[in-house]
Amino acid sequence: MTARLIKQKAGFGTAPVFLTAISTILGAVMFLRFGYVVGNVGFAGAVAIVLIGHVVTISTAMSLAEIATNQKVEGGGEYFIISRSFGLEIGGAIGIALFFSQAISVAFYVIAFGEAFSPVFDFFTDQYGWAAIDKRLVTLPATLLLALLIIRKGADVGMKVLYVVVGTLFLSLLMFFLGRPDSGIAGGFDALMNRIDNPDSFFLVFAICFPAFTGMTAGVGLSGDLKNPKKAIPIGTLAATLTGMVVYIALAYKLAISATPEALDADQMIMSKIALWGPIIPIGLAAATISSALGSALVAPRTLQALAQDRILPSTPMNQFLSKGKGDTNEPVNASLLVFAIAIVFVAMGNVNFVAQIISMFFMVTYGSLCTISFLEHFAADPSYRPAFRSRWYISLLGALMCFWLMFQMSAPYAILSLVVMAALYLTIARFNPDRGGLARLFKGAIFQISRQMQVFLQKSSRLAVAEEEGWRPAVVCMSTSSFNRLDALNLMRWISHRFGFGTYIHFIKGYLSRSTLEESRQVHTRLVRLADVSGSNIYMDTLINPSYTQAVSLVAQLPGISGKENNLILFDFDKDAPDQLDAIVANYQLVASADFDVCILGSSERGFGYCQEIHIWVTPTDFENAGLMILLGYIILGHPNWKNGQMKLFAIFPEDEINEQKEKMLSLIRSGRLPISAKNVELIIRKPGAKRRSIIQERSKDADLTIIGFVGQQIRHEKADFFKGYDSIHNVLFVNSTQEIELYDEEEDQEASLAEAAAEERKKEKHRKKHGEQPAEPDDIEDPEETIKVTEADNQEEPDDPGSSGGTA
Repeated sequence: MTARLIKQKAGFGTAPVFLTAISTILGAVMFLRFGYVVGNVGFAGAVAIVLIGHVVTISTAMSLAEIATNQKVEGGGEYFIISRSFGLEIGGAIGIALFFSQAISVAFYVIAFGEAFSPVFDFFTDQYGWAAIDKRLVTLPATLLLALLIIRKGADVGMKVLYVVVGTLFLSLLMFFLGRPDSGIAGGFDALMNRIDNPDSFFLVFAICFPAFTGMTAGVGLSGDLKNPKKAIPIGTLAATLTGMVVYIALAYKLAISATPEALDADQMIMSKIALWGPIIPIGLAAATISSALGSALVAPRTLQALAQDRILPSTPMNQFLSKGKGDTNEPVNASLLVFAIAIVFVAMGNVNFVAQIISMFFMVTYGSLCTISFLEHFAADPSYRPAFRSRWYISLLGALMCFWLMFQMSAPYAILSLVVMAALYLTIARFNPDRGGLARLFKGAIFQISRQMQVFLQKSSRLAVAEEEGWRPAVVCMSTSSFNRLDALNLMRWISHRFGFGTYIHFIKGYLSRSTLEESRQVHTRLVRLADVSGSNIYMDTLINPSYTQAVSLVAQLPGISGKENNLILFDFDKDAPDQLDAIVANYQLVASADFDVCILGSSERGFGYCQEIHIWVTPTDFENAGLMILLGYIILGHPNWKNGQMKLFAIFPEDEINEQKEKMLSLIRSGRLPISAKNVELIIRKPGAKRRSIIQERSKDADLTIIGFVGQQIRHEKADFFKGYDSIHNVLFVNSTQEIELYDEEEDQEASLAEAAAEERKKEKHRKKHGEQPAEPDDIEDPEETIKVTEADNQEEPDDPGSSGGTA
């Protein structure tokens, strides 16, 4: 007894993989439909169909052999390989489709098995005048007997039967090839080129024939029962594929020289008229179909059992029931019951062509997925991918492309239907299994490679490009110690990097690198990534451990940008109510400014960003060079959905004697496009003697959700941290310092655009006047664009100590 159990646990060798695959390849289509193929497309067309089909099957077989020799293949065969490569969500969707195609294949082969009894039924009809006998009188009992065999005896007896039926199959092929051609057939080249008049289209014939080639992965479903899957799967699968290709080409030649195209097209059992002993062909057909049905009946329950063990199915009781096996070999008895229930339904339908098209599409999806896995593994260049058998990336890519192309060539409606079914399965599995690996895992390695190549390309191109020819976009890096206490900096980064920019967020951990700080860093990083995921941001999260804040700033300033281009803007943040961090930020301003970084310092308040409705930008004569960056940042922020109903206003403070000159300058900048803001959203404020800038800002922007204020290095040197204090009456404040002039628009292009826009507007007004019978406007009635810029006076508010007015900044 012990010896028998050890033998059972040892598993099968390579032969069952080969026999299961070859018995499915040389099955019903070969006996019943391949004469039709040769009759419609001729010998050359049949060979072309065989070769095209085997481009897919050989590519898939090589991909499968490669993947199987890289990882331990457990129960579930193709499903196991796909799910462990693509993740359980995508793998589960493909696995369910694969299971149904395997279960329906049982019905397909049993229905074809019934065709083997056609000569017997015809004999009784001719000799005794019986009515036409329904083949389901044979196929339904045959299905029940097959179910009883598999459920009672399992894979072990299935293999024993498989040896017998495969032997009968090869005997029938030998008798066929030893048979003589019909006496009325012309031999030689003419016979090879013959085909019927008005034949079916090439791809219709291909669609009918292709299921013959799809059996090469049938043996993979036995992976859980194999002694050494890494050896048995590649050898057995490739051997069956190549053997099948040789047999089909030889079969096409034999048929072409042995019968007329008309006879090949009309007579499903033409092979029996050519064989040395005619009755061997129906016997071979019965053996081929029953062996194919047996092969599918062995692998389908194992696929379903593996799906249930991975809890892919939506019901927990269903997963528990179907995952249970019997005995030491874990025979999937419960899964077999469902397989044969499905098979009986389709056998009762009795429509071979309908069943065949469904099977072909799902097998194509499976094969395409296997080839795609192999291609992506090659492209990803993962060091852990070290298969003992090596294919080539272009073979896998060709196989994948051919699979999806042929799906639509065979039947576009069925192809679309199968893809819709796959998408529905994926969404259902994702809903019931939200914690499983999804689409991100599918292209993870490939994305790494593409990212690397793109970063190198962008780095090289940015070095070669002329700076003036490149449009500016923010590549922001932020270093903060309060990532979980204040979310304002993270939100600002999220808005900037939503579409137009790139963001890198660094959480600073003060201390020396050690086991404890490294563990803290990992925990913080996990929290940051989860925070970014919940907020739906496009920010790259990381941590930095250093005992010195200045050294940390220096390291952050030298970090490469995630876009492949250098970072150009650095963001700091502090709490306006407790500005302890300000001194360290100000002390390191010169460090980052010397590295040509634009600098943003965010002062956070308890009110945060309010309702994200209004942004106020403040400009003074001393910091006018910051206007371009401030306005651009305002527009970028407004581009985020959180600010979809927001608006931006520009306030400029000038002495009374400069107001007219600055007004003209402002209008000129607006008209040229260098200041991209509507004149109606600009307000010039006359600053009276004694009026303090900070007081003006706090009064006018008390309801703004974000206030942007410019600053220059001279102000930092004179006032240090005091420059950023005293804005307690308003929401969050973003202080901006630009180290370079930012051209927001090309002046010539914008002037042309402005003229075109003005002309279009005038045509629109003229059309309106004609429609309503109005007179053209008089010159005095034309709106003066200068009137759209509002000019006001600042209140004469006294403030004894205004840091903003010292150092020539007022």
